[in-house]
Formats: sequence, C-alpha cells, structure tokens
Amino acid sequence: MPPVIKLLLITATFFGLFFLPPEFIPIAGISIEQQRVLAIFIVATLLWVSEAVPAYATSLLILGMLSITVSNTSPYFLRAALDPESMLSYKEILGSLAAPVVVLFLGGFFIAIAATKYKLDINLARVLLKPIGRDYKKVMLGLMAITAFFSMFMSNTATTAMMLTLLTPLLADVDTKDNGAKAMILAVPVAANIGGIGTPIGTPPNAIAFRYLTGEHAITFGEWMLFAMPIALALIMIAWMLLRKLYPGNIKELSVNIESSFERSPKAYLVYGTIAATVTLWITSSFHGVNSYTVALLPVIVFSLSGIIDTSDIRKINWDVLWLIAGGIALGYALERSGLASAIVHTIPFDSMGTLAVLFLMAVVAMVMATFMSNTATANLLMPIAVSIATVLSGLESYGGISIMVICVALSASMGMSLPISTPPNALAHATGMVASRDFIKTGKFISTIGVVLIFAIIVMLGALGYF
Repeated sequence: MPPVIKLLLITATFFGLFFLPPEFIPIAGISIEQQRVLAIFIVATLLWVSEAVPAYATSLLILGMLSITVSNTSPYFLRAALDPESMLSYKEILGSLAAPVVVLFLGGFFIAIAATKYKLDINLARVLLKPIGRDYKKVMLGLMAITAFFSMFMSNTATTAMMLTLLTPLLADVDTKDNGAKAMILAVPVAANIGGIGTPIGTPPNAIAFRYLTGEHAITFGEWMLFAMPIALALIMIAWMLLRKLYPGNIKELSVNIESSFERSPKAYLVYGTIAATVTLWITSSFHGVNSYTVALLPVIVFSLSGIIDTSDIRKINWDVLWLIAGGIALGYALERSGLASAIVHTIPFDSMGTLAVLFLMAVVAMVMATFMSNTATANLLMPIAVSIATVLSGLESYGGISIMVICVALSASMGMSLPISTPPNALAHATGMVASRDFIKTGKFISTIGVVLIFAIIVMLGALGYF
C-alpha cells in the first residue's frame, strides 16, 4: 500500500476516534481526556507498525499532539471540554526530551563515538580475539562474546557494523558459500541483539524499563547487570551451539589477523580513563550514591570540554533514537496521568488468567511485536500498559510487583529477531548478501522462543527469591 494511502487511512482513524461519541468506545466511563489520548495512542501504534513515516517522526508527532489536545497549553476551543484537574502538564510532555533516561543514553552515545574515534573498540576486539587461536568454533564463540560485550555499552547497530567489518579478514581465505561462513555472519547480529540486554543502556527497551524502576522498585546499574548478564551469557552459549547445529560447515580454521594498535596520545588516554571511570561508577552506584543518570554526564562533559567530541561528532549522535525514547516517555506519561492505561487494563479479566500466565503472555506479546516493529516502539507502547497491569495483579507482589513486569517486557522485546527488519543488526547482516530472510526465520524462531522462556523462568525465580 502506498505511504500516502496509509497516511490518509491513519489520519481518518485519528479523527474518527477523536470525535467519536464516548458511549461507542468499549471502555466504561471514558473521559474526554482519555478519549483523546486513546486516539493519539492508536495513531502512534499504526504509524510505528506501518512505518508510513520514520519512527522518530511519530514520537515528535506524539509530543505535539499531546501538547495541543490534552495539555494546559491547548487552544481554548479544545481546552474547554477538558477537566482542569485532568489536563496534562505541557512541561512534563516536553520535558521528556531531556528525561534522565535520555541523558543516560546520550552518555552511552558519547562513549561509543569516542571509542570508535580513538580505535578503542577495534583494538579491544583485536586483543580479545588474539588469544582465541584459529579453531573455527572458538573464534565464533569469541566473536559472539566480544560482540555481546560491546553491545552492552555501545549501540548494537554500531557494534554490528564494526564486527561485520572485522569478519572480512577472518573469512578472506574460506569459501563464503559454506554454511560455516553463513553461521559466522548470523552470529554477529544474534550476539548484538542478546548482548544489549546486559545493561540499562544496552538497548532502548532497557532504558524505558529503567525509567519505571524508581522509588521502592529502584534497581541500580550494577544490580541490573547482576541478573541480566548471566541471562545474556546463557543465551550466547545456546545461540552458539544452535548456529553450529543449524549450519554445519566444512570450515575448520580461521586466520585471526587484525592490523591495528592502541593510540598513545594524551586525548586517547583521556578517552580510555573516562570510559573506564564511567563504567566503574555505573557498576558501583550503590556504593557511592551517584545515580546512573548523573554518571552518564561524565563522558558528555569531559569529551566536550577536551574537544574529543567536536561539533562534527555531535552530528553523528543517533538523535532519532533519543527522540524515539522521548516520544515513548511522553506517551507513557499521558496513558498513566489520564488514567487511560488503568481503564484499559480494568476492561480485561486478568485476574481469571493467573499471575504467571499474564506475565508470560506479556513477555510473548513483547517478543512477537518486536519481531515486526522496532523493539523501542514495542517497549514504548507496552510499558505503560504493563505497569498498569502489574498494579491490578495482586499475586505479582510476591514476585517483585512492577519490577518483574517491566523487566520481563523489556528483555523479551530484545528477543524479537526473526526477520531482517526486526533489528538494525539483522538488517546490516542481511545487507552483506550472505544471509537470506529465511536464515533469520530459521535461527530466530528458536532463539527468540528459548530466550523468552529463559528470561521468564529466571526473572520469576529471582522475584520469588526476593531479588526485586
């Protein structure tokens, strides 16, 4: 369907919902504010799923539509129908562009750009790969481990691009039509997708979940890593064995020869020290009391003042990701503040389904949605509803309450990897021309399913033990 037709249909849907008499909406007692937020929510869902416009553009549209239709700065003719007590704050809506989670991700982007600029990433990969040897199986496992590690602190898109580049010399002397070469290519996006779950900044769904883990549900950067990294490690091992099983090849040895060396300039040493200090402060935030969001300002400030990151580098920051997260935060605020998320939840008989059944269902829904659309958009849409569901599931408290719900949804969203369009790492691997769509389906259907089941089992077990 042409994009213009999609946009016309979505626009018609918005105005239809916006002006529909409330009694025709199957949500008991829905208010004008809730109806307008519902119209915006449906439009955002349709735009993100249809990809009629860029995902970040949808987020910016959300900010504008919320401000104009349901906030205390709405035009008088629209504001007249609103309850003054229920109007949203335009400061809260626009403040999502500078939310703490956005700053956390900004710090991660500064680290990634500086690491690439001063070749820290490729040299770390060289140092870590060198001791592995030439054995094909060990090189694949090492490649996956390094990719997963970088994805915990860098954009998984940038990590995948770098690691696929490293594969060029590794596969230079082998038959690229061999199944073993195909498995090696697939190993990179799989590891990048899995590795992102290891830290709160590893992937946007984690950051979105981290926003809800405050107050009595607060989890530090280090505490997240304590439960998420073992899950990532287990999934990397499973994926490694699965890829070798699905793609048995004839390659026995690979030549690991990466020509590069660490820079020794003062600025390079400042990059190394700042990144090490930032990661250490993130991991030890429970000891010194400085939260992860504030720590994220360290590389931003140091690299800006020192000139390590200049104007041209700032233009390379993935601003679209930051805007996408901001739009999700604003939408989540609107769903919560208007009471719409709670109203939707109360229309579904979750109590009759059982606590763990609902939790598992939400995890599966997150994985399936993320297979066909951005995992960030998936988390943006599901997280406010998941939080509202958690508040009405009385049995969930014994497993950690809201914490276990948002963590399960966030981690499961990263398991949507069964299509080339599912994640940017998949798209980059597909662009090499060495793997086809059927290969992503072949591997993803196993890894995604195993991943969701493993995540669910471990998070529930930790919740029952009182970790959350």
